[in-house]
Amino acid sequence: MRTPVPDARPVALTVAGSDSGGGAGIQADLKTMEARGAFGTSVITSVTAQNTRGVSSIHPVPTEEVRAQYDAVAGDFDVRAAKTGMLGTAEMVETVTDCVEDAPFPVVVDPVMVATSGDRLLDRDAERAYEDLVAASAVVTPNTDEAAVLTGTEPTDESTAREAGAELVEMGAAAALVKGGHAPGEEVADVLVTAETEAVFVHPRVDTEATHGSGCTLSSAIAAHLARGTDTVAAVEAGVSFLQRAVRYPLDVGEGPGAVHHLAEIRDRAARTDAVESVESVVDAVVAADARGLVPEVGLNVVGATPYAERPDELAAVEGRIARTRSGVRPNRGVRVGASSRLAEFLLAVREVDSTVRFAANCRFDGDVEAAMDSLGWSVVRVEPARDDEADSEAETAAREAVLNALEPDEETPAAVVDGGAVGREPSARVVAADAGTLADRLTGLAAAVETP
Repeated sequence: MRTPVPDARPVALTVAGSDSGGGAGIQADLKTMEARGAFGTSVITSVTAQNTRGVSSIHPVPTEEVRAQYDAVAGDFDVRAAKTGMLGTAEMVETVTDCVEDAPFPVVVDPVMVATSGDRLLDRDAERAYEDLVAASAVVTPNTDEAAVLTGTEPTDESTAREAGAELVEMGAAAALVKGGHAPGEEVADVLVTAETEAVFVHPRVDTEATHGSGCTLSSAIAAHLARGTDTVAAVEAGVSFLQRAVRYPLDVGEGPGAVHHLAEIRDRAARTDAVESVESVVDAVVAADARGLVPEVGLNVVGATPYAERPDELAAVEGRIARTRSGVRPNRGVRVGASSRLAEFLLAVREVDSTVRFAANCRFDGDVEAAMDSLGWSVVRVEPARDDEADSEAETAAREAVLNALEPDEETPAAVVDGGAVGREPSARVVAADAGTLADRLTGLAAAVETP
C-alpha cells in the first residue's frame, strides 16, 4: 500500500449557471480555476440548454436550493475567493447577495446580462437588484453594455470607461474592470478603476467570433488569483493575460463560432518539452552535416514554438547559438526556453500570418547561399533590412512589420525570408518550417549545396 501525498490548493467558488455546451458558465469557471491553480467549487443558479449557436432554454434553480449549495460549500471548504456569473432573476440576485455580502473572502461579480450569442440572460428587475451585489464585490467586471446598464454611462473609449468604473466604485465596489471587448477598434482596452488607482490593459484584438465564455473565463481567472493571495491589480492583469491566449487559440467545437480555450496556457507549458527536444534534433542534424557554410558571424540559431506560444521567452532556442569551429560546428550551450529574442520575434511574426509554422533558423546569406536556394527551388521572400541608425528595439519592431507586410495569408509561406543587411548588420536568411524534420532537411540540404567558406 502506498502513502498518499496530498496537494493543497486554495479553494475558489463559482456561483453561476450551467452551460450544457461546456464553453461558458459553471463549466468554464471550473476549467479556468483548475488551470489557474485553484480548486473550484460551485453553486449552480440555473440550468441552461445552450450550445455554440445560442441559448434555447433557461431553468432557474430554486433559491432555497442555491442557498443550500452555498451553505454546503462554505461549511466545509476554506473558500478564499468567489465569483458570480449568470443569476437571471431579482430574487436570485438578492439571494446570492445575502450569501456573500458578509463573506470573509473577496467576491468577483461578473454581471452577466447578455450571452455572447446575443440572448438575454437577465430580467429587468434583476438589473435593479444588482446594486447591493456590486457594493459587496472586490471586483466587478462588466463589459461596455453591462456598464451602461449599471451606471447609465456608456463606455465608448478609455475616458468614458474610467467614468463608468468610477461610478461603480462609488456604488461600493472595491474595484471595477470595464472590459473593452465590445468596443470597436484594432486594440482592446480593459480599464481597471479603484479608489486609489487606475490601470489600463491594452492588447491587440483577435479577429474571431469564438469568444463564447470569455467573460466567465476572465472573472474566474481573477477569482482564482485572488484565492491564491494575489493583490487585485496583479490578479486582474494575470486574468486579462490568461484570457488573451484563450481567445487567440479558440476551440473549434460545435457548429457555431466555437469557444475560448480555457486550457491553452497549460497546453503551452506542456508542449515546451517537445519544442526543446525538437530544436535539439535540428541542432544534431546541423552538427552531423558539418554545416559550416551556413553559420554567420553572429552564429546560427534554431528556435521552436509550441502551438500556443505568444512571447519570445516561451520559445525554445540554442543558448549562445551554434558556432563554426575548425573541425565543424557545435552549439555553445544547450537548448532552453527563452534563449532567443530576435529570431524568436521573427518566428512569432511569421506565425501571425501562418500559424502552422513552428520552427526557424538564421543562417549566412550571400551570393553562394542565394544560388544554392535557387538550385533547390526554394521560394524566398525579401524584406527591407533595418536602418543602421535604428535602436535595437526599433529595429525589432521594423523587422516584425517587414515580415508581416511581406507575407500573404492566402499564399504558401516561403522556405526562407532574407534581407541584405545594413551598416553594422550582417545580411541574413531565416529558414522556416512547420516541423523540426522539415527544417532539418532544409538546412542540411542547403548546407550540402553551399561551398564551405
